[in-house]
Amino acid sequence: MFIREKKNPSGSISIQIISKKNGKYKVIETIGCAKNDLEKEILLFKAKERLKELDPKLFYFDENKKGDNSFFGKIDFSNDRLVPIGDEIIFGRMYDEFGCGNILSEIKHLYSKNEKNFLFKSLVISKILYPGSKLYLKNYLFYFKKIEITEDKIYRFLDTLYNEEIKWQIEECIYKSSLKKIGGKLVVCFYDVTTLHFESESEDDLRIIGFSKEGKLNRPQVQLGLFTTTQGYPLAYDVYEGNKFEGHTLKENIEIFQKRFNLNGNKPIIVADKGMLNKNNLNFLENNGYFYIIGARIKNLPDELKRYISNLNFLSDSQTYEIYLDKDNKISKNKRNAKYRLVLSYSTQRMKKDRYLRKKHLNKLKLKIENFPNLTKADLKSPYKKYLDLGNDSDCKIKFKLNKEKIKLDEKLDGIKGYFTNNFNLSHNEIITHYANLHFIEEAFRISKTDLKIRPIYHRLEQRIKAHILVSFVAYAIYRDFTLKIKKRNINITRQILRDLIKHIFAIKTDSGLIPLRLSKIQ
Repeated sequence: MFIREKKNPSGSISIQIISKKNGKYKVIETIGCAKNDLEKEILLFKAKERLKELDPKLFYFDENKKGDNSFFGKIDFSNDRLVPIGDEIIFGRMYDEFGCGNILSEIKHLYSKNEKNFLFKSLVISKILYPGSKLYLKNYLFYFKKIEITEDKIYRFLDTLYNEEIKWQIEECIYKSSLKKIGGKLVVCFYDVTTLHFESESEDDLRIIGFSKEGKLNRPQVQLGLFTTTQGYPLAYDVYEGNKFEGHTLKENIEIFQKRFNLNGNKPIIVADKGMLNKNNLNFLENNGYFYIIGARIKNLPDELKRYISNLNFLSDSQTYEIYLDKDNKISKNKRNAKYRLVLSYSTQRMKKDRYLRKKHLNKLKLKIENFPNLTKADLKSPYKKYLDLGNDSDCKIKFKLNKEKIKLDEKLDGIKGYFTNNFNLSHNEIITHYANLHFIEEAFRISKTDLKIRPIYHRLEQRIKAHILVSFVAYAIYRDFTLKIKKRNINITRQILRDLIKHIFAIKTDSGLIPLRLSKIQ
């Protein structure tokens, strides 16, 4: 009997134990299928151990010749022999399942196909387990994998990694994978925008100081627009200059999204927060056959509509109302003539929060006005300044007065949340639930910023910035899949501890191959 490595059409390698009798070969046992060199080494070691069990005589002379029948007596247990394998057997396998590595054959010059796939795969996995600078990837590969690579080589690879065609192909790879995980049909998708700031203070056509969602007012930034599924699986993304109004990204992104993935026959319901609520977006969605659910700014609605809503009587948190609106946002008594539905829900907890925030910010404004008496209304950077009226006192000095009527009207709207939709078939509960699922995309941004450390960005060149975000997009897709699988198994361990456990899965390197160490109970 002997061990055979059989290459499969998919590119994987089957490790088999074969016997030969009367000139004919017979498969005794298939040990497993390897998708990379690490898995191959592990399976070869298992095959040798299995071969010893099946035919001990094959190894009798070899073991006696060495004079030590103890298996562990043949192994050098030095630290140099320990090889971390958790990254490969967990995230490496998941990366291979996504199939994005094959796309890199499109990158011309510099590297072979295998080398390009190795570099991209290493960047993605290190983004999950060892987020930080590219220098950390270099050190990790050297100290833990015994692979020497220069920082220049990593940056040269990033310079060649990004172009629109490669981005689209990787997006398509992730899109198909995400679609498969939700049953093959995209019924609802979510869109939102976040900001990613830079350490550098210099600006260019892409890195521009704008409205920061992270409070980094003096830092250049880019904006990231992202589509996800209900459970937070990523679908597609795009990068915009830092000072672009986020409400203007939706139309542009959907045009690209529907063209890339041929959504004409099966358009999902688009769910977005109130930042996307403007007439151009709504007209675009309707003219292109999309249903949408977009958050409404109740306290920014026309006064007539606000007064109507303030007179509604919400008796409990579960009670809802709906108002039919025509194209001019005026109340329509006839459903047939209505263009939108404004669905309203109420929460006692939200009401308490609204009142607390208004009181808190008005007190801040009051202190600011007292300390800086020459302020104008334009100097007050707060949405709550709408409750202030500007006037003059007896000494002709500028004076601010609270507009109690405005406060009284808005108090009646505290706790009420609104949802605009052009879908007249969904129930109130379905609309509210779909909108509540926006928290998955907010979680995607939070994970990308904290766990994967997508920001701050240290790159200066546009190609490297976009390559960095592309790597982070693939890393998030794999990491999201991993966290949801863990959740389904009811494993109550923090994400940080899970990553640390994976980092500490080791094998011992021997002349026969890699021997995985026995995992601890928690691993």
